[in-house]
Amino acid sequence: MTPGRLDGRVVIVTGGARGIGAAYVRALHAEGARVVVADLLEAEGRALAAGLGERARFEALDVTDAEAWERVVSATVQGWGGVDVLVNNAGIANAGPLEHYTRAKWDAVIAVNLTGTFLGCQAVAPVMRAAGGGSIVNVSSVEGLRGSEGLHGYVAAKFGVRGLTKSVAVELGSAGIRANSVHPGWIDTAMTARIDPSRLPIPLGRGGVPDDLTGTVVFLASDDSAYMTGAELVVDGGMTSGVGHR
Repeated sequence: MTPGRLDGRVVIVTGGARGIGAAYVRALHAEGARVVVADLLEAEGRALAAGLGERARFEALDVTDAEAWERVVSATVQGWGGVDVLVNNAGIANAGPLEHYTRAKWDAVIAVNLTGTFLGCQAVAPVMRAAGGGSIVNVSSVEGLRGSEGLHGYVAAKFGVRGLTKSVAVELGSAGIRANSVHPGWIDTAMTARIDPSRLPIPLGRGGVPDDLTGTVVFLASDDSAYMTGAELVVDGGMTSGVGHR
């Protein structure tokens, strides 16, 4: 059997039970990693982990809860000896006109998308530092590169993830810990179901699917990206390369 690029590595994927997160879990597992499916969706998460076998396990995680993060990281270290890679993927979206965009909407999306990412970086840093290194992959969005009407909390959070990634990269680089952000464009998931990709300015002429992102995440998790940190990788079919609609 050909060795995988992540043989022996231990990876935590948040929001890993379905959609894009599940695609990351499968791709990382296929490269030899032991993968923790971390999510609030217990039935789906356990089913995914069980289907992958002994190199996958489920851990319930509310990414906005610092104590839950400590529990998941501790259980992973106890069970598998460490955490080599963290993929901060969990996220939600909401929208509304500025004048009617409620504080509750703002707080919810900032808590999950930005605070959850911060807490994840904070939780794995001591473990990775003790091990001499690791890789943190923070999933932002093309909305972390531009503004979009109505997506006030989401855009702010994803810009925040982009900036947080850079501060983490600068602070933890001397410990051998890398941090990079991924910026997907329109990807076919439940979150984007109401948006018609044919109306978006995508030079490649189609919307994305979860598997369009997995190669980038595997690359950032592996030693193939050993000299990359603080970088932002855009995977959007070229959508942010120009302006206008098709």
